[in-house]
Amino acid sequence: MTKIDKINYLEYPAKDLAATKTFFTQVFNWQFTDYGPDYIAFVEKSGLNGGFYRSPLTSSPANGAGLTVFYTMEIAALELKIVQAGGKICTPIFAFPGGVRFHFTEPSGNEFAVWSES
Repeated sequence: MTKIDKINYLEYPAKDLAATKTFFTQVFNWQFTDYGPDYIAFVEKSGLNGGFYRSPLTSSPANGAGLTVFYTMEIAALELKIVQAGGKICTPIFAFPGGVRFHFTEPSGNEFAVWSES
């Protein structure tokens, strides 16, 4: 598979790197590598890489940031797992053409979404 002209790496701010790392490890089983006190890099299941850098800012669509959307086949189960790991639901499950989704913030305050066909 070619990596040319495809998304290769994502970066997000994080107020609390340790809490963010713990959250994504518990919920999505991401693997992390620490690069000093101000940066952690991750690899997620499909092989997309990224990182979090220490910052007082957050990534929120309300402030003009892009929205990363996860897919799941079991939306209610993933929603519960997110809450149990310290995430907060900021937009409850709602229907849209093609399925259902909800939005959440992780412990550093960055907003993400999850969708499913049902």
